[in-house]
Amino acid sequence: MFVDKVKIEVRAGRGGNGAVSFRREKFIPKGGPNGGDGGKGGDIIIEADDKIGTLIDLYNQPHQRAKNAESGQGSNKKGKNGDDLIIKVPLGTVIEDMDSSTILGDLTENGQRIIVVRGGQGGKGNFRFKSSVRRSPRFAQKGEPGEEKKLGLSLKIIADVGLVGYPNAGKSTLLSRISAAKPKIADYPFTTLSPNLGVVIVDETKSFIAADIPGLIEGAHLGTGLGDKFLKHIERTKIILHVIDGSIIKKEDTLHSFRAINKELNNFSEKLTKKPQTIAINKCDLASVKENMSCLKDAFHKEGYQIFPISALNGEGLNKLIYGLSSLLDELKLKEKEAIAKVLPKKERVYKFTPRFIINKEEDIYEVTGAEIERIVAMTNFNNEEAVDYFQKIIKKMGLEKALIKKGIKEGNQVKIKEIVFTFSSK
Repeated sequence: MFVDKVKIEVRAGRGGNGAVSFRREKFIPKGGPNGGDGGKGGDIIIEADDKIGTLIDLYNQPHQRAKNAESGQGSNKKGKNGDDLIIKVPLGTVIEDMDSSTILGDLTENGQRIIVVRGGQGGKGNFRFKSSVRRSPRFAQKGEPGEEKKLGLSLKIIADVGLVGYPNAGKSTLLSRISAAKPKIADYPFTTLSPNLGVVIVDETKSFIAADIPGLIEGAHLGTGLGDKFLKHIERTKIILHVIDGSIIKKEDTLHSFRAINKELNNFSEKLTKKPQTIAINKCDLASVKENMSCLKDAFHKEGYQIFPISALNGEGLNKLIYGLSSLLDELKLKEKEAIAKVLPKKERVYKFTPRFIINKEEDIYEVTGAEIERIVAMTNFNNEEAVDYFQKIIKKMGLEKALIKKGIKEGNQVKIKEIVFTFSSK
């Protein structure tokens, strides 16, 4: 089953809790605090792997969780970090944050990685809170929760040459003859239900990847036939190869098939028709096609296109087609290198100020948001009086108390940070 689009939910590991512990040794009856820190929760990493060709595994397992970390222990022992979770996906996978509609990554190279959610930090043990005025702290931090996200993964296959055309134009047969790919071949429309990839060997040092895209018909961009489901897979190809059944071409409208397919490509994305295109006229072994070949060449040459007469069935003209495509790819690669070689002016780095917290008033509740303050709340044990006292000192140091007073808060008003609601008091 070919799956090229999935939605998944990912959650990184939670950080381990800090430990509350004191030294207890034979000749040291009142030892100091020695609670260790909790470990860091596992990250979730998405990695491109050229051995994978579909997103079927994530389709079957849409909920992905990294390991939580272990809590700290006495004797200043730190908890074990949670293991990272590595999710492998095909080359050409685009990762989108569904909540913010932002693209997090586009994995086009083997081994390329992106951390999509980070594990929570481990809570500090009570050893960390020892000071000259706090000799025996009896509190520690909780582990920070791991990040959670809803992701949309979309696969756009990466190929050098994309084969397009009407159903039964001979694309699958052509791919099977010029590569080791084994696509399903039959004499009925829409035999190919998913893109097929094949490596085409040019010589001992050269090769390229060709992709057989399921057949297109007029109205495909609107959902006719197999619709626009697979049009996106042509976006990454360097060259578009139109495979046209020469036996159905009419002299009075030689370019009909070519123009109809190009119209569908253009309606889906104008970028597609701006790609280099070449034409393979299939079934040139038939007498009727041979008779029309001179007329076909003249018609396409006038439009500025090179054509290759071929017979995908018996192999006629395939070597010329392979070398022609390879030569065109070499030209494109040379142009890319020249473009990269040009030194672009350096962009000035722009630093954006991010406030430590934001206060919004809704009726009589003052809601405080911000990554830093929310993390502090998540890691505070509000059932421990010493921990609450420490938390109050932190928010005073951050300037939150002054900011709330400036916003007009009064004694007894409520303050909400995440799910925690406090009653404000300046005493």
